Amino acid sequence: MENKRITRRGFLRAGAAVGVAVGAGHVVPALAEKPAKKTGRLAFVSSGKKEEYSFDTGVLRGTLSRSGRARGLSAMTHVPSGTKLDGGPGVLGFYRVFTVNKRYGAAAWGWPGASKLTPDGAVRINWPKAKGRQFEMTALYRVSGPETLDLTITVKAAADLEKFESFIASYFARGLPSSSIYAQGDPKKGGKGFFQTTEKSAGHWQMFPRDKKVVTMIKDGRWKQLPHPVDWAIRDNLAAPLGIRRGEKGAPTAILMAPAADCYALSTPFAGEGHRSLYLSMFGRDVKAGQTVTARCRLVIAKSPTEAQIVELYKKYTAELAKPAKES
Repeated sequence: MENKRITRRGFLRAGAAVGVAVGAGHVVPALAEKPAKKTGRLAFVSSGKKEEYSFDTGVLRGTLSRSGRARGLSAMTHVPSGTKLDGGPGVLGFYRVFTVNKRYGAAAWGWPGASKLTPDGAVRINWPKAKGRQFEMTALYRVSGPETLDLTITVKAAADLEKFESFIASYFARGLPSSSIYAQGDPKKGGKGFFQTTEKSAGHWQMFPRDKKVVTMIKDGRWKQLPHPVDWAIRDNLAAPLGIRRGEKGAPTAILMAPAADCYALSTPFAGEGHRSLYLSMFGRDVKAGQTVTARCRLVIAKSPTEAQIVELYKKYTAELAKPAKES
């Protein structure tokens, strides 16, 4: 963030320029706000650039941008350790979108849309329906704590959508090479959940389903679409939609989570593979024409948490979701 002094006239010019085209001759403006000069705020603010929003909680610092190819959170740093967190296309980005045996374009991060700041410091991004895409999708990113960011996805269907899925992608930096997923234990031994490791011997691309019923959806042809089809190695069922990327050499741990009703699978390449990614398969359900549905997920960055502490974070999250929703 630049430290140059911004005059009132210059600020008004910059604010007037903020907007994004969503159709021929139609521009939706993004709300403008002066860049924050203080850390410790649990909010996004305008960075001063077109459709770019920054946050700095004192523990996490980063950027959410809609200009160009919107791929999620980037320039993310764990401030206490100085660790870079994001890699490649960023964290909590909208990647592939599916219905049965169909993919909507190569990736959602190239779709035209519009973004704005809400009065309480969240960022709302909206993708309107378009030719060949009979639904409207909205993302609400919120800074919920010094180490925590939440994402709420809302889909409004203009036609029936069979087994709709929004595939949310998070790519991490080199310092977070090892992934593990919270899987069900052996039923003969009580079925207690544990963090299943992801060695290469189990497959290059590994997916952990909610239950065996959803494997039919995973294999319905959606992942065979070109370009870049994926042949998933199906692993153990999830104990809960909860996955981690462990840091090394003092780096923190990235924790991704979602309620079981909102996320039907977690997936990852093998530990140490170059994408260093975690993916959330959100929704996985039929959506009728005229219906609006919502799914939620959370990112927490924690310094050296134990597995028990990670599970407690998940329990706290699901307990929070049982309370009345906060909307913007």
